[in-house]
Amino acid sequence: MDRIRVKQLRVTAYIGVGEDERRRAQSLEIDLELLPLHAWNSDLGDEVGNTIDYFVVSEWVRDLAAVRPRRLIETLALDIADGLLSGFAVREVEVTVRKFILSDTGSVEVVLRRKQGAA
Repeated sequence: MDRIRVKQLRVTAYIGVGEDERRRAQSLEIDLELLPLHAWNSDLGDEVGNTIDYFVVSEWVRDLAAVRPRRLIETLALDIADGLLSGFAVREVEVTVRKFILSDTGSVEVVLRRKQGAA
């Protein structure tokens, strides 16, 4: 199965259940697994326009994370998945959002997988 993985993309977001937490920017990590609409074959032609431009996707995710405050990392993950499926040549996506908030853990993360046309 053809896929592109972006690992540990660092983004800045105003995110947290409490208002005080949302007032300060926080660093998050995001992993993406992107399955293209069409399998790669000889039609790829060594052209970025025939695949998923992971640089453009990464910049789009950074902008989305910073655009508005959110209470939940789950909401950010859903926003990312919905936007990737509707705005890029992606048929399926897995999104992991990692937050470094609990002092006695490495991170807390949410993981979701969504497909084109799935309700």
